Amino acid sequence: MNSSQSSSRVTGSILMVAGCCIGAGMLGVPVISSLAGFIPSTLMFVLSWLFMMTTGLLLLEVNLWFEEEVSIVSMVGLTLGKVGRILSWVLFGYLFYSLMIAYVAGSGLLLAGLADDVGLILPNWVGSTAFTLLFSIFVFLGTGFVDWFNRLLMAGLIISYVLLVSLGIRYVEPEFLLYQDWSATLLVIPAMIISFGFHNLVPSLTTYMERDRKKLFWIFFLGSLLPLLIYLVWGGLIMGIVPISAFQSAMESGDLVTVALKNTVNSPLVLLFAEHFAFFAIVSSFITVALSFVDFLADGLHVKKDRKGRLFLTFLTLFPPFLCAMIYPGIFLVAISYAGVFGALILFGIFPALMVWRGRYFMKIDARKIVPGGRVTLSLIIVFAVLVIFVNIALDLHLLELN
Repeated sequence: MNSSQSSSRVTGSILMVAGCCIGAGMLGVPVISSLAGFIPSTLMFVLSWLFMMTTGLLLLEVNLWFEEEVSIVSMVGLTLGKVGRILSWVLFGYLFYSLMIAYVAGSGLLLAGLADDVGLILPNWVGSTAFTLLFSIFVFLGTGFVDWFNRLLMAGLIISYVLLVSLGIRYVEPEFLLYQDWSATLLVIPAMIISFGFHNLVPSLTTYMERDRKKLFWIFFLGSLLPLLIYLVWGGLIMGIVPISAFQSAMESGDLVTVALKNTVNSPLVLLFAEHFAFFAIVSSFITVALSFVDFLADGLHVKKDRKGRLFLTFLTLFPPFLCAMIYPGIFLVAISYAGVFGALILFGIFPALMVWRGRYFMKIDARKIVPGGRVTLSLIIVFAVLVIFVNIALDLHLLELN
């Protein structure tokens, strides 16, 4: 691979990581984080990014221990044993089916909103069906096509984002940004955690970048930092425009943030750019997450990724979440939150820390460390994840109440 090809792959990989992060979270996280308010949610966003970026690098460290191409489940099995492998299989399936359900359900709501702007009535199920069928083609075609198409999506996302911020900032009400409820901070973290869930791309990109440790570090660092900056500005813009009462209504009905925006702002251009930004975001995340899930299923089910195999894997990746989204069309916000609590925090938080702990201190693997801090860093990651999971379960069981 020559230098121009290498630079192109680095750029494409950074955008794939960013695209994986900038997805359904853009449509749901502002609604959920509005419970805490702008200042608390900003701090939680930075903390969530630091947590997920660190655990992503831990996963990269584990990945580089093995010469052959391995999936996350294989890494867990080789370091934590058979029980860990089975548990990771269940969690991975749960997490990514939850995300795919959110994307399919969200796409129906989004396309219905776009149709409404031009005076058309489009049922949610029609939008979800068209979305799934159209973009499944790129998932079937594989990483190279996803890389190419994702660059176009990210270009559209950045253009619409800049236009949205430029026009929308005049509608911001500073007093809306002063609302704070610190008791809700641990409740909003799971949705933020899932917004930085690029970890599923680690095995694929490790192979794609020919195991270049330095380049992979910068790919994951910059690829996750870009979404953080976009999320912070996006959150400030939306929470500065939409009053808390509109967010509460959106939470109760499971609506996208674009619906809350439409009910608040009387500006066709702001709504147009917001809906296009949301569209590019959800498509980019949909195809990158689906691509990694195809690789996961191929590894777990031992299916060859030839034409027939990829067709079967693509169907298995997309049909179950499509069916669930059709049965429960209002599941968008719930799917995102539960994916973060019971999927990402364990699979992408606790497991990477445990794998590195076992590899470094029990298996005595002699390899360069990517994440510093030793046992202290690993312990903090595990304790933080367990705390957030416990608080969210306690809230669901009404053992704890928000103020």
